[in-house]
Amino acid sequence: MKKGQISNFLRQARLLYLTDWLRYHLQAYKNSKANQRFRKEHPGVVLPPDYLMYESFQLNYDKYYRGGRETAQWLTHHLSRHTALEDKKILDWGCGPGRIIRHLPELVGNGCQYFGTDYNARSIAWCARHLPHIKFHHNGLAAALPYPDAFFDVIYGISIFTHLSEQLHHDWFLELQRVLRPGGILFLTTQGDNFKPKLTAAEVQQYTRGELVVRGNVKEGHRTYSAFHPKPFMQRLFAGARVLEHLEPAPEPGKGLPQDIWIIQKPLA
Repeated sequence: MKKGQISNFLRQARLLYLTDWLRYHLQAYKNSKANQRFRKEHPGVVLPPDYLMYESFQLNYDKYYRGGRETAQWLTHHLSRHTALEDKKILDWGCGPGRIIRHLPELVGNGCQYFGTDYNARSIAWCARHLPHIKFHHNGLAAALPYPDAFFDVIYGISIFTHLSEQLHHDWFLELQRVLRPGGILFLTTQGDNFKPKLTAAEVQQYTRGELVVRGNVKEGHRTYSAFHPKPFMQRLFAGARVLEHLEPAPEPGKGLPQDIWIIQKPLA
């Protein structure tokens, strides 16, 4: 049985949360020595509670902190090809416990202002207490952000559409466009063709027809809720906006499957 079939069976049997809970504790045990060593070697690094870290990424302190910094560098490299990161308002949409955005004030600087938003109230509360120089706001799952129109110059969402239903893809894209200034940049990652081997035969047929594939039967937005994004669906979603780049990174041995990168520009008029 393929992993996709096992995943769908666990969803239908309402056992996926239990499986994910067991996976969390397995990661805690597996990474305990490495995580203890990280704390000893980096006593000044403030880390979020273990489950908040796991829910948004992995329960590995080094990958959260040092890996988060590397991802922030990767992100700024892509963004800087399309906009000067100076005196900009930058939003991390779906920031979780601040894995990426905590590094941007140091890496970018240049008079930029930094904002983070997430549907997880506990993550936002932790970020607001521990990550200075960044303004955090809580949002619900529905597409509504507490910012005025055309407020941001840059918005990025790393693996956020991957946990939303088809309707919320459309709702959130419209909301992100609302708070993005004309000419502003939107950076998103999605589960594209690299993830086709994870799909069941029926899901591959749906994906090949250019339809979004959604694995639900769990709370939307949670790490276990998963969506897969064929190019035709994304192109329809972005209709009216300008796609500056669509990148499909090749898988690398020993690393997880890379997500597609979509860099969008809001029209000037």
